[in-house]
Amino acid sequence: MSNSTYIHPSLLTLKFGEMAEIRYFYSVITLVGFMVIILSNCAVISTVVIHKSLHEPMYIFIAVLCLNGLYGSCAFFPSLFVSLISKIQTISYIGCVTQVFCIHTYMGCELTILAVMAYDRYLCICNPLRYSNIMTLMMVVKLIIAAWLYSIILFSVHFTLTIRLPLCDSVILKIYCDNWSVVRLSCIDTTVNNIFGLFITAAVIVLLPVLILFSYIEILKVCAQSSKDFRTKALATCSPHLVTIANFVINVLFEILSHRFTPTNIPYELRTVMSVQYIVVPPLLNPLIYGHKTREIREKLAQLLFPKTSSRAVGAA
Repeated sequence: MSNSTYIHPSLLTLKFGEMAEIRYFYSVITLVGFMVIILSNCAVISTVVIHKSLHEPMYIFIAVLCLNGLYGSCAFFPSLFVSLISKIQTISYIGCVTQVFCIHTYMGCELTILAVMAYDRYLCICNPLRYSNIMTLMMVVKLIIAAWLYSIILFSVHFTLTIRLPLCDSVILKIYCDNWSVVRLSCIDTTVNNIFGLFITAAVIVLLPVLILFSYIEILKVCAQSSKDFRTKALATCSPHLVTIANFVINVLFEILSHRFTPTNIPYELRTVMSVQYIVVPPLLNPLIYGHKTREIREKLAQLLFPKTSSRAVGAA
């Protein structure tokens, strides 16, 4: 195809389907969901930052996970809300590719942070005598930086390959922009993008869960050889992490498979809801999972939100 047929749209149209007919209803849900995510994640982060007793690796990683949830949510919800209250659902090309970069780096960072958390639990349970010597504050900082850089560097290459593509269409077949949705608008060969996309899938969606699985296999081996009290305590500590991992990986796998095999027998509205699960659900659930299941965070959060009630409870005890 000749270069004369290329277009460079400044605006891209998002496909909301029948959702556009009741867009004000969805806009209210979007706003409420975004506010809940902001408040709940900020509450957990503030609790960890304020209380020195929570300045331990596990709690720091939980705070970083919540911070990443805020990052992904800010890339998704404001744009969605603006589109819903507008008569025409469009997004600028710059806004679209910015959203692509933010959402994909959020997804990668979510898994790298979860992998780091699994490594932390592995050291704590399998090598308790060496844990404090290995997991120093400097090591925690290095692991957090590595978790972010791994995803950002990988996707930066993919992102560069995407923005070089000339576009011949301007309709995004989703309510938000992701990399595949932009690549499919190009009318030149995208083999390089597809190959590197498979490499990133292997490096993030395959490798990191395998590392997490290895960590928990080792943890289960130690638990099987330990006392019932140790086993109960170890599993109670790890269960919130396992729930978070399972939820995120399942949602991401659905999104990847839906790119390859469009499930036409599923209604568009349901496909749309399922396609945003990995962006919406983790930031909503992570504060609830860790805030409720982790006793130390739950107690400190209660002290932060209800200081008078907590003081009376301590006095009564």
